[in-house]
Amino acid sequence: MSFQNLRMLATDTIPDRHVERRQPLGRYLVDSGVIAPDQLIRALHLQLTLGAPIGEILVSEGWAERTDIQAALARQHDIQRADLDLEKPDSALCNRMPYAFWLHHRAVPWMRIGSTVLIATHNPHRFHEVRAALADTFSNVLPVLASDTDIDAAIEERFSAPMARAAGQRVAPRFSCRTWKTGNRLVLPAVLGMALLALVSFPVQVLALLSLLAILTLLAFSVLKLAGTLAHLISHRQLVAPPVPAPPAPPVRKPKVSVLVPLFHEREIAGALIERLERLTYPKALLDVILVLEEKDDITRKTLSETTLPAWIRVIQVPDHDGLTTKPRAMNYALDFCRGDIIGVWDAEDAPAPDQIERVVGQFATEPEDVVCLQGILDYYNPRTNWLSRCFTIEYASWFRVVLPGIARLGLVVPLGGTTLFFKRDKLVELGGWDAHNVTEDADLGVRLCRAGYRTKLIDTVTYEEANCRVWPWIKQRSRWLKGFMVTYLVHMRNPRQLLADLGFWRFLSLQAFFVGTLTQFLLAPVLWSFWLILLGAPHPVQTLVSAETASAVMGFFLAAELLVIGIGLIAVSAPERRFLMGWVPTLMFYFPLAMVAAYKALYELVLKPYYWDKTQHGHAASEMPHS
Repeated sequence: MSFQNLRMLATDTIPDRHVERRQPLGRYLVDSGVIAPDQLIRALHLQLTLGAPIGEILVSEGWAERTDIQAALARQHDIQRADLDLEKPDSALCNRMPYAFWLHHRAVPWMRIGSTVLIATHNPHRFHEVRAALADTFSNVLPVLASDTDIDAAIEERFSAPMARAAGQRVAPRFSCRTWKTGNRLVLPAVLGMALLALVSFPVQVLALLSLLAILTLLAFSVLKLAGTLAHLISHRQLVAPPVPAPPAPPVRKPKVSVLVPLFHEREIAGALIERLERLTYPKALLDVILVLEEKDDITRKTLSETTLPAWIRVIQVPDHDGLTTKPRAMNYALDFCRGDIIGVWDAEDAPAPDQIERVVGQFATEPEDVVCLQGILDYYNPRTNWLSRCFTIEYASWFRVVLPGIARLGLVVPLGGTTLFFKRDKLVELGGWDAHNVTEDADLGVRLCRAGYRTKLIDTVTYEEANCRVWPWIKQRSRWLKGFMVTYLVHMRNPRQLLADLGFWRFLSLQAFFVGTLTQFLLAPVLWSFWLILLGAPHPVQTLVSAETASAVMGFFLAAELLVIGIGLIAVSAPERRFLMGWVPTLMFYFPLAMVAAYKALYELVLKPYYWDKTQHGHAASEMPHS
């Protein structure tokens, strides 16, 4: 754009002068031969139910290109188009308002000519809102046209440093592990050292105390699982929640839904991911899928450069900042660029059900205001790969199809899974997004959500993932989860009295049962295993401190706990498509000991590198699910 044209634009009021003869956008597109009249009619019919801009509908249906829409908008409003790549926005002008303002309005100040500031906008129809909001900042503003993608890129380029810092600090300090000091992290090894010294000095007494702790926490965790299972069964539902009933008066306008898909070093999975996402049936004009990449992730960037992305999928690159490259930080950064009222999360290896977004939108429309999160069911698409993948599938089915739905129905704390999560955007922002330093950010967010008085519900939609089918990668993945559980528990137990006040008595107990029970059953697994000596007729050190009847009762409890795990597993895989796994359920007793190794690895990392994210590599197993 020449300087002469810019000066003419700055001294003219063409946009206001020609409002009365402005034609609809579709008419310009038809007149210019971009679309046919029948395509315009079909797009207008879609707009009646979608409520999306006509341009977005045309682009998502493949009937027009974004450049065509931009050209027609420029003609419709009689304004110039700005090339934000050729002429960068003025930094001094950008700094007059915080980046949150420019992101909210999807606008950015381009340049000043005389007393007039040219504001690049992607939506000239609503420029009056920008003008009113800037009345105290700039005396005279005029619009120029740029795409929303170019505007986002310009804002990101100018404000990437403060946005990256903010992404790591969205959560309030009292709810974040980032405030841990080096001295605090030395407390744990000191406690462990003293425990080891006590064990050496008083082996029988310490073993007895550890045994009591292991038994009590296993009892609490078993009661929680039993309560969840009974609540699930009593509800008269089979394995998963029933289909979401259609609301009596469904909204005419569907909401826009943004879904974050964090990627990191994904060489194998990217192409398959796009293929899976293209099966989604939600109107693409209302779908905003964001692939979130780390700035220095050349592997994934190269993979995506060789992949053609649909118009409704875009890429956000997260700037490197202080060496922190965690999934929650990346999602926090991308959250500001989301355009939807509902925010979802999928992982790179996910294969969501084609109608998943429709179910989410329908469920939110029927739920009370305090239900701000919907958790989908997670399952695996490669259960037949080997024994490890079979057990992993049984474990997930037990949790997401039986125990977790029951816990949610009881109104207890729901530790979220890391994917197939959907939030009301305003509530997610209110909660501060994710703790960027917590490697199990999903469980932490579930606790914070509950502490704020909100609820999570399970929804009858399944996302299939790849079960980790190699032993060491499985241990690495599980150690990250367990380390995150340790971090989450320690953060929220900083002030137990306040936690109790926020959650209430029963929720507080359920949180203790879940986190302490999960961690101790693995960390104290050797103590629990030692009791099998009694069943085998061998002497046990604790027998000198308790009666034979007490020892027998303990063994009976251990057997009951094992039977409970087997029973839940059998219920979880009783659906026709999973019945082939029923014979493998009893082998879980040989599967869970692997988590003991993961637990001690997690404990080691908690002390030395609590923020380290041990990446799980996917793409090593073929899908066994039908492509529908």
